[in-house]
Amino acid sequence: MKRIAAFCALAIAATALTSISANAAERPTSLEECAKPTAKAHAPATVKQPKRANRKLATTMTITTNCGVITITMNPAAPQTVTNMAALARARYFDKSYCHRLTTEGIFVLQCGDPSAQGRGSPGSWTGYKDENLPKGLGITYPAGTVAMANSGPNTNGSQFFLVYKDTALPAKYTIWGKITSGLPLLLKIEEIGAYKIDKTSGKAYYAGDGYPVQPVEIKTVRVR
Repeated sequence: MKRIAAFCALAIAATALTSISANAAERPTSLEECAKPTAKAHAPATVKQPKRANRKLATTMTITTNCGVITITMNPAAPQTVTNMAALARARYFDKSYCHRLTTEGIFVLQCGDPSAQGRGSPGSWTGYKDENLPKGLGITYPAGTVAMANSGPNTNGSQFFLVYKDTALPAKYTIWGKITSGLPLLLKIEEIGAYKIDKTSGKAYYAGDGYPVQPVEIKTVRVR
């Protein structure tokens, strides 16, 4: 799952969703439980990169979104990744950012972790770090509830990660560092609302199997313990 460019700037999201709503009025474009997002896309902060894994690893990550809470049990089989993600959370790196990619066909993931919402951002000055705890075998390599790192090739991990909401078969190239222990039903509801792209010629939005979530998902806070 390579990092991808955002399909539209957040500044035109409201116009895009109006277009979707007009063209497909029978489909909902939001969830009742989701509050109106207030965050703005911004440049990724500079955070000191841990040089080695912590001896005592964080065990739980709590992601509070505008739609509800997602709780993740962090996997000690990926110690450097857990250390790095915990460092970012403690630095408030993820706070007030958006999940910028929803895929509803072929693979089933919500991708987050880039404050710029462009699908390319990583913490300032960080270098890619090693892959860990890769799945073995074939078939459903990333089952529902898996939390893994997005990357652009071997050992290029940064801050972007994806939440798997349905069993997914992907190449065994993405570090598994956690498991969703609460919040999975919320992700399934977000999938039902769908994803969209913007037609470059007309500027109009259209439903797509891989795009920006129609229901905006704003990460308000991320905390670890």
